[in-house]
Amino acid sequence: MSYSTAGSLRSVTLDDVLGAQKMLSGIARVTAMEGSRHLSQLVGAPVLLKCENLQRTGSFKLRGAYVRIAGLLPEERAAGVVAASAGNHAQGVALASSLLGVHSTVFMPKGAPLPKISATRDYGAQVRLHGQVVDETLAAAQEHAARTGAVFIHPFDHPDVIAGQGTVGLEILEQCPQVRTIVVGIGGGGLAAGIAVAVKSLKPDVRIIGVQAEGSAAYPPSLAAGRPVAIENPATMADGIKVGRPGEVPFAIVEELVDEVRTVGEDQLSAALLLCLERAKLVVEPAGASPVAALLGGGDGIEGPVVAVLSGGNVDPVLLQRVLRHGMAAQGRYLAVRLRLTDRPGALATLLGVLSVADANVLDVSHVRTDPRLGLTEAEVELHLETKGPAHCAEVGQALRDSGYTVID
Repeated sequence: MSYSTAGSLRSVTLDDVLGAQKMLSGIARVTAMEGSRHLSQLVGAPVLLKCENLQRTGSFKLRGAYVRIAGLLPEERAAGVVAASAGNHAQGVALASSLLGVHSTVFMPKGAPLPKISATRDYGAQVRLHGQVVDETLAAAQEHAARTGAVFIHPFDHPDVIAGQGTVGLEILEQCPQVRTIVVGIGGGGLAAGIAVAVKSLKPDVRIIGVQAEGSAAYPPSLAAGRPVAIENPATMADGIKVGRPGEVPFAIVEELVDEVRTVGEDQLSAALLLCLERAKLVVEPAGASPVAALLGGGDGIEGPVVAVLSGGNVDPVLLQRVLRHGMAAQGRYLAVRLRLTDRPGALATLLGVLSVADANVLDVSHVRTDPRLGLTEAEVELHLETKGPAHCAEVGQALRDSGYTVID
């Protein structure tokens, strides 16, 4: 789905972004841009990947956090800073604060992935775990700021943060001057807004497409209403763009300068993450893969060269395992089946023989003999299989039925 955007005033200028670029010299990496032959074939035009997943701390967030904290007055720095985040912003604030000699406190949800908690501590922040959801964590951070005088560093709703993120746009123009379309994920909107300010100021004919997860798409109703609108219970595996309400500052910029916002589903996100890993050899988190997800359907309305911004690579290994399996299933390369068979010696071996002939690779087997649902001579088997695509999945299912097995949906 897509939504048009139009008209508003912005509070961040090209000069702000250029100033941020100077400030970040020697601090943030000029990340690589890699071509993708597979995506280029799908889109019908050259596609390049802007690899912010290879940025320091594993995402673009360092850029905005550093510019915001570097701009604080001496007395504000002395009071320290505080932030709330489940991952990328936390690490960006932690490293930026350490580089600038500022004390940082970062509130994270109790359920935040352990690698992200550990990384935030390693970058120098004092980590406090509070709440089960980010809204509770955010409230705790703001209370801490009010009580201690520490400066709250918002992840996206501040001009300095947006200016810092906009340096990604300047790099895109330097690395691919002929770019015609930029595709970028949108959560609160800071990255998309910053890129839009930089790029549209220098090359107004470049088309900018924002991407949101369907279960957490607050921008489409906000753009329709002409103001930030909150959605209830945002839900997506892409926690980096799981934001229930656009920021006031980035919304005004996105409304004016971003040409279109598209949404992608969880299956598309899984497939995109898998593609990045297999074809581009890049570890990318679901939010970072959202621009790739938007390109999987082809090049409808997209003029090349296209730059897709891989915004981050901080994916929890446990989530990565689940997402990869989900992506394989979405592509017909992973099949889970349950079936009943007669509980007798050699029955399981015979079943595995059928699967061998069908050329299905068995990843896991669960064999249940005692269950109230089963008859005295029955057993239930659940198998996880690696397959070669939708057609092969159908062939495996048919082979099982032809051999007399009852497949349970």
